[in-house]
Amino acid sequence: MAKALRELGRIERSLFMIEWYSSPALRRRCQAGLNKGEAAHKLKRAVFFHERGEIRDRSFESQAFRASGLNLVVSAIVHWNTVYLDRGATHLRMAGRTIPNDLLKHVSPLSWEHINLTGIYTWDSEHQMPEGFRSLRLPAPIRRAA
Repeated sequence: MAKALRELGRIERSLFMIEWYSSPALRRRCQAGLNKGEAAHKLKRAVFFHERGEIRDRSFESQAFRASGLNLVVSAIVHWNTVYLDRGATHLRMAGRTIPNDLLKHVSPLSWEHINLTGIYTWDSEHQMPEGFRSLRLPAPIRRAA
């Protein structure tokens, strides 16, 4: 039975390789998926820089807590970015710009350059934003020469 399953796996792999070589669309789709995974790992490495990406806890439970904390922080960053990408797209649409939904699905919320990963954080309730959001950073209008 094991030999039959192994041979079946080889047939499946051969069929996939034929499709892979003959289909540029399949290769592009796979590459896009790999790029998303690599971007997620880059974000996790950026967040988890202190121990150079290593979990050094001795107990499995402590390792699981640290990994869960990393996933929580990364999920919070992705959520924050998704909310503000939506707010930015909504603002542009209200300003009369046309933004096709097909284009938005290619925008990734895995960016972190705007997030302070190594600073001091203050959680002062007196300085909370009235609407719960920061204002969007809008570029200055471009002046054209007359």
